[in-house]
Amino acid sequence: MNQFQAKTSEQSFGPKKYLDIHGHRMAYIDVGEGAPIIFQHGNPTSSYLWRNVMRHLRGQGRLIAADLMGMGDSQKLEPALGPSRYSFNEQRKYLHGLWDALDLGNEVILVLHDTGSMFGFDWANQHRDRVQGIAYMESIVAPLLVSDFPEYVQEQLKQMTPEGLEASLQGLDFLEGFLLGTRDFSSVEKAHYRAPFLNPGEDRRPMISFDLPLEGQPEHTAKIAADYSHWLGQSDVPKLLIRAEPGYLLRNRLYDIAKTWPNQTEVTVKGGHYIQETAPDEVGMAIANFVRGLRG
Repeated sequence: MNQFQAKTSEQSFGPKKYLDIHGHRMAYIDVGEGAPIIFQHGNPTSSYLWRNVMRHLRGQGRLIAADLMGMGDSQKLEPALGPSRYSFNEQRKYLHGLWDALDLGNEVILVLHDTGSMFGFDWANQHRDRVQGIAYMESIVAPLLVSDFPEYVQEQLKQMTPEGLEASLQGLDFLEGFLLGTRDFSSVEKAHYRAPFLNPGEDRRPMISFDLPLEGQPEHTAKIAADYSHWLGQSDVPKLLIRAEPGYLLRNRLYDIAKTWPNQTEVTVKGGHYIQETAPDEVGMAIANFVRGLRG
Protein backbone atom coordinates (compact mmCIF):
# COMPACT_ATOMS: atom_id res chain seq x y z
CA MET A 1 0.00 0.00 0.00
CA ASN A 2 1.18 3.51 -0.82
CA GLN A 3 2.52 5.45 2.17
CA PHE A 4 -0.01 8.21 1.44
CA GLN A 5 -3.24 6.21 1.59
CA ALA A 6 -6.57 7.74 2.57
CA LYS A 7 -10.16 6.69 3.07
CA THR A 8 -12.01 8.21 0.15
CA SER A 9 -15.35 8.05 -1.61
CA GLU A 10 -15.51 6.90 -5.21
CA GLN A 11 -18.61 8.97 -5.91
CA SER A 12 -18.53 12.40 -7.52
CA PHE A 13 -19.50 15.17 -5.12
CA GLY A 14 -22.55 16.22 -7.13
CA PRO A 15 -24.28 15.89 -10.49
CA LYS A 16 -22.77 17.54 -13.53
CA LYS A 17 -24.44 20.56 -15.06
CA TYR A 18 -23.63 21.96 -18.50
CA LEU A 19 -23.47 25.36 -20.14
CA ASP A 20 -22.63 26.41 -23.66
CA ILE A 21 -19.52 28.59 -23.44
CA HIS A 22 -18.16 30.06 -26.67
CA GLY A 23 -20.01 27.43 -28.65
CA HIS A 24 -18.82 24.41 -26.69
CA ARG A 25 -20.29 22.43 -23.80
CA MET A 26 -18.62 22.93 -20.46
CA ALA A 27 -19.28 20.67 -17.46
CA TYR A 28 -19.33 21.77 -13.84
CA ILE A 29 -20.67 20.95 -10.39
CA ASP A 30 -22.79 23.60 -8.67
CA VAL A 31 -24.21 22.58 -5.28
CA GLY A 32 -25.56 24.68 -2.42
CA GLU A 33 -26.52 28.30 -1.95
CA GLY A 34 -24.90 31.55 -0.93
CA ALA A 35 -21.59 33.15 -1.83
CA PRO A 36 -19.52 30.86 -4.06
CA ILE A 37 -16.48 28.74 -3.26
CA ILE A 38 -14.72 27.86 -6.51
CA PHE A 39 -12.61 24.69 -6.65
CA GLN A 40 -10.33 24.59 -9.68
CA HIS A 41 -8.38 21.54 -10.77
CA GLY A 42 -5.30 21.38 -12.96
CA ASN A 43 -3.54 18.66 -14.98
CA PRO A 44 -4.42 15.82 -15.73
CA THR A 45 -7.45 15.83 -13.45
CA SER A 46 -11.03 17.18 -13.32
CA SER A 47 -13.59 18.32 -10.77
CA TYR A 48 -13.55 14.70 -9.57
CA LEU A 49 -10.31 15.53 -7.76
CA TRP A 50 -12.26 17.62 -5.23
CA ARG A 51 -14.98 15.09 -4.36
CA ASN A 52 -13.67 14.25 -0.89
CA VAL A 53 -12.66 17.83 -0.10
CA MET A 54 -15.90 19.58 -1.07
CA ARG A 55 -17.99 17.52 1.34
CA HIS A 56 -16.33 19.38 4.23
CA LEU A 57 -17.71 22.66 2.88
CA ARG A 58 -21.39 21.70 2.74
CA GLY A 59 -23.54 24.51 4.08
CA GLN A 60 -20.82 27.14 3.80
CA GLY A 61 -21.72 28.46 0.37
CA ARG A 62 -22.34 27.61 -3.24
CA LEU A 63 -19.77 24.96 -4.14
CA ILE A 64 -18.62 25.11 -7.76
CA ALA A 65 -16.05 22.95 -9.57
CA ALA A 66 -15.61 23.09 -13.34
CA ASP A 67 -13.97 20.66 -15.75
CA LEU A 68 -11.48 22.38 -18.04
CA MET A 69 -12.11 21.91 -21.76
CA GLY A 70 -11.23 18.45 -22.99
CA MET A 71 -11.02 17.19 -19.40
CA GLY A 72 -13.57 15.54 -17.15
CA ASP A 73 -16.95 15.81 -18.88
CA SER A 74 -16.29 19.03 -20.78
CA GLN A 75 -16.34 18.85 -24.55
CA LYS A 76 -13.31 18.03 -26.63
CA LEU A 77 -12.31 20.85 -28.96
CA GLU A 78 -12.16 20.00 -32.63
CA PRO A 79 -8.65 19.20 -33.96
CA ALA A 80 -9.39 21.60 -36.82
CA LEU A 81 -9.04 24.43 -34.30
CA GLY A 82 -5.32 23.66 -34.22
CA PRO A 83 -2.74 22.30 -31.76
CA SER A 84 -2.99 25.39 -29.52
CA ARG A 85 -6.71 24.94 -28.88
CA TYR A 86 -6.05 23.88 -25.27
CA SER A 87 -3.44 26.56 -24.57
CA PHE A 88 -3.57 28.64 -21.40
CA ASN A 89 -5.28 31.52 -23.19
CA GLU A 90 -7.92 29.26 -24.72
CA GLN A 91 -8.63 27.35 -21.50
CA ARG A 92 -8.83 30.67 -19.64
CA LYS A 93 -11.32 32.00 -22.21
CA TYR A 94 -13.67 29.09 -21.56
CA LEU A 95 -13.22 28.88 -17.80
CA HIS A 96 -13.53 32.59 -17.10
CA GLY A 97 -16.47 32.63 -19.52
CA LEU A 98 -18.16 29.96 -17.44
CA TRP A 99 -17.49 31.86 -14.23
CA ASP A 100 -19.00 34.97 -15.81
CA ALA A 101 -22.08 32.99 -16.82
CA LEU A 102 -22.50 31.62 -13.29
CA ASP A 103 -22.95 35.13 -11.84
CA LEU A 104 -20.52 34.67 -8.96
CA GLY A 105 -21.09 37.99 -7.21
CA ASN A 106 -18.57 39.87 -5.09
CA GLU A 107 -17.68 37.45 -2.26
CA VAL A 108 -15.79 34.74 -4.14
CA ILE A 109 -13.49 32.28 -2.39
CA LEU A 110 -11.07 30.45 -4.68
CA VAL A 111 -9.59 27.02 -3.92
CA LEU A 112 -6.74 26.30 -6.33
CA HIS A 113 -4.35 23.54 -7.34
CA ASP A 114 -1.70 22.88 -9.98
CA THR A 115 -2.28 24.65 -13.32
CA GLY A 116 -5.75 25.52 -12.11
CA SER A 117 -4.06 28.00 -9.80
CA MET A 118 -2.95 30.12 -12.74
CA PHE A 119 -6.54 30.58 -13.89
CA GLY A 120 -7.66 31.41 -10.37
CA PHE A 121 -4.82 33.72 -9.42
CA ASP A 122 -5.16 35.55 -12.74
CA TRP A 123 -8.93 35.94 -12.29
CA ALA A 124 -8.38 37.26 -8.78
CA ASN A 125 -5.81 39.77 -10.05
CA GLN A 126 -8.34 40.99 -12.61
CA HIS A 127 -11.25 41.11 -10.12
CA ARG A 128 -9.57 42.21 -6.92
CA ASP A 129 -12.68 43.75 -5.39
CA ARG A 130 -14.66 40.51 -5.81
CA VAL A 131 -12.31 38.14 -3.96
CA GLN A 132 -13.11 37.26 -0.36
CA GLY A 133 -10.28 34.75 0.06
CA ILE A 134 -7.90 32.36 -1.69
CA ALA A 135 -6.90 28.86 -0.55
CA TYR A 136 -4.17 27.21 -2.58
CA MET A 137 -1.95 24.15 -2.61
CA GLU A 138 0.81 22.84 -4.90
CA SER A 139 0.27 25.93 -7.02
CA ILE A 140 2.14 28.07 -9.53
CA VAL A 141 2.86 31.08 -7.35
CA ALA A 142 5.42 32.65 -9.70
CA PRO A 143 7.03 31.97 -13.11
CA LEU A 144 8.73 28.58 -12.94
CA LEU A 145 12.34 27.53 -13.23
CA VAL A 146 13.51 24.03 -14.10
CA SER A 147 15.28 23.97 -10.73
CA ASP A 148 11.92 24.31 -8.93
CA PHE A 149 11.11 20.69 -9.74
CA PRO A 150 12.47 17.50 -8.14
CA GLU A 151 15.78 16.41 -9.66
CA TYR A 152 14.35 13.48 -11.61
CA VAL A 153 11.82 15.83 -13.23
CA GLN A 154 14.49 18.41 -14.04
CA GLU A 155 16.23 15.90 -16.29
CA GLN A 156 12.97 15.10 -18.06
CA LEU A 157 12.26 18.79 -18.63
CA LYS A 158 15.74 19.41 -20.03
CA GLN A 159 15.36 16.54 -22.49
CA MET A 160 11.81 17.41 -23.53
CA THR A 161 11.25 18.13 -27.23
CA PRO A 162 8.15 19.02 -29.28
CA GLU A 163 8.47 15.64 -30.97
CA GLY A 164 8.57 13.90 -27.61
CA LEU A 165 5.46 15.71 -26.46
CA GLU A 166 3.60 14.69 -29.60
CA ALA A 167 4.70 11.09 -29.12
CA SER A 168 3.36 11.17 -25.55
CA LEU A 169 -0.17 11.46 -26.96
CA GLN A 170 0.03 7.76 -27.78
CA GLY A 171 0.47 6.76 -24.13
CA LEU A 172 -0.84 7.61 -20.68
CA ASP A 173 2.42 7.60 -18.77
CA PHE A 174 1.78 10.99 -17.19
CA LEU A 175 -1.66 10.10 -15.88
CA GLU A 176 -0.80 6.53 -14.89
CA GLY A 177 2.52 7.29 -13.24
CA PHE A 178 2.11 10.76 -11.82
CA LEU A 179 -1.55 10.82 -10.76
CA LEU A 180 -2.62 7.19 -10.41
CA GLY A 181 0.72 6.32 -8.85
CA THR A 182 -0.13 8.59 -5.92
CA ARG A 183 -1.88 5.86 -3.94
CA ASP A 184 -3.87 2.66 -4.44
CA PHE A 185 -6.91 3.79 -6.42
CA SER A 186 -10.03 1.68 -6.86
CA SER A 187 -11.10 0.57 -10.32
CA VAL A 188 -13.96 3.10 -10.18
CA GLU A 189 -11.60 5.96 -9.38
CA LYS A 190 -9.17 4.95 -12.10
CA ALA A 191 -12.01 4.80 -14.61
CA HIS A 192 -13.08 8.35 -13.74
CA TYR A 193 -9.60 9.75 -14.29
CA ARG A 194 -8.89 7.73 -17.44
CA ALA A 195 -12.25 8.35 -19.13
CA PRO A 196 -11.42 11.63 -20.95
CA PHE A 197 -8.15 10.22 -22.29
CA LEU A 198 -8.96 6.68 -23.38
CA ASN A 199 -8.44 7.37 -27.07
CA PRO A 200 -4.79 7.83 -28.13
CA GLY A 201 -3.94 10.99 -29.99
CA GLU A 202 -5.87 14.23 -29.99
CA ASP A 203 -8.14 13.38 -27.06
CA ARG A 204 -5.02 13.52 -24.88
CA ARG A 205 -3.80 16.91 -26.12
CA PRO A 206 -5.17 18.83 -23.10
CA MET A 207 -2.48 17.19 -20.95
CA ILE A 208 0.41 18.72 -22.93
CA SER A 209 -0.97 22.16 -23.81
CA PHE A 210 -0.93 24.33 -20.69
CA ASP A 211 1.88 26.74 -21.67
CA LEU A 212 3.54 26.52 -18.26
CA PRO A 213 5.69 29.64 -17.68
CA LEU A 214 9.04 27.83 -17.56
CA GLU A 215 12.35 29.72 -17.72
CA GLY A 216 10.55 32.82 -19.02
CA GLN A 217 8.77 31.04 -21.88
CA PRO A 218 6.14 31.44 -23.21
CA GLU A 219 6.44 35.15 -22.50
CA HIS A 220 2.69 35.74 -22.20
CA THR A 221 2.11 33.18 -19.44
CA ALA A 222 5.35 34.17 -17.69
CA LYS A 223 4.08 37.75 -17.56
CA ILE A 224 0.67 36.65 -16.27
CA ALA A 225 2.29 34.64 -13.47
CA ALA A 226 4.71 37.46 -12.63
CA ASP A 227 1.86 39.99 -12.49
CA TYR A 228 -0.37 38.01 -10.18
CA SER A 229 2.58 36.96 -8.01
CA HIS A 230 3.52 40.61 -7.54
CA TRP A 231 -0.05 41.51 -6.58
CA LEU A 232 -0.47 38.58 -4.18
CA GLY A 233 2.79 39.53 -2.52
CA GLN A 234 1.28 42.90 -1.62
CA SER A 235 -2.43 42.16 -1.28
CA ASP A 236 -4.22 41.82 2.04
CA VAL A 237 -6.81 39.44 0.58
CA PRO A 238 -7.05 36.56 3.11
CA LYS A 239 -5.06 33.51 2.01
CA LEU A 240 -4.68 29.92 3.11
CA LEU A 241 -1.53 28.10 2.04
CA ILE A 242 -1.90 24.33 2.37
CA ARG A 243 1.62 23.03 2.15
CA ALA A 244 2.25 19.43 1.13
CA GLU A 245 5.12 17.67 2.86
CA PRO A 246 7.28 16.58 1.08
CA GLY A 247 5.29 18.05 -1.79
CA TYR A 248 6.26 18.28 -5.43
CA LEU A 249 5.84 21.82 -6.76
CA LEU A 250 5.35 24.32 -3.94
CA ARG A 251 8.73 23.81 -2.27
CA ASN A 252 12.15 25.47 -1.99
CA ARG A 253 12.17 28.74 -4.00
CA LEU A 254 8.45 28.75 -4.72
CA TYR A 255 7.59 28.11 -1.08
CA ASP A 256 9.97 30.88 -0.06
CA ILE A 257 7.99 33.24 -2.29
CA ALA A 258 4.56 32.08 -1.14
CA LYS A 259 5.27 32.11 2.59
CA THR A 260 5.94 35.87 2.48
CA TRP A 261 2.47 36.74 1.15
CA PRO A 262 0.59 38.90 3.67
CA ASN A 263 -2.57 38.01 5.62
CA GLN A 264 -1.93 34.31 5.19
CA THR A 265 -2.54 31.23 7.30
CA GLU A 266 -0.43 28.13 6.66
CA VAL A 267 -1.33 24.48 7.24
CA THR A 268 0.90 21.48 6.44
CA VAL A 269 -0.37 18.05 5.42
CA LYS A 270 1.58 14.95 4.47
CA GLY A 271 1.65 14.10 0.79
CA GLY A 272 3.05 14.79 -2.63
CA HIS A 273 1.30 16.74 -5.36
CA TYR A 274 -2.27 15.37 -5.23
CA ILE A 275 -3.05 15.87 -1.55
CA GLN A 276 -6.78 15.95 -2.34
CA GLU A 277 -6.39 12.20 -2.90
CA THR A 278 -4.02 11.37 -0.06
CA ALA A 279 -5.17 13.77 2.68
CA PRO A 280 -8.67 14.90 1.65
CA ASP A 281 -10.02 15.27 5.17
CA GLU A 282 -7.09 17.38 6.35
CA VAL A 283 -7.33 19.55 3.24
CA GLY A 284 -11.11 19.86 3.49
CA MET A 285 -11.11 20.72 7.19
CA ALA A 286 -8.40 23.34 6.70
CA ILE A 287 -10.43 25.01 3.96
CA ALA A 288 -13.63 24.78 6.01
CA ASN A 289 -11.93 26.48 8.96
CA PHE A 290 -10.60 29.17 6.64
CA VAL A 291 -14.06 29.82 5.20
CA ARG A 292 -15.66 29.93 8.66
CA GLY A 293 -13.12 32.53 9.66
CA LEU A 294 -14.21 34.68 6.72
CA ARG A 295 -17.95 34.07 6.77
CA GLY A 296 -18.69 33.12 10.35
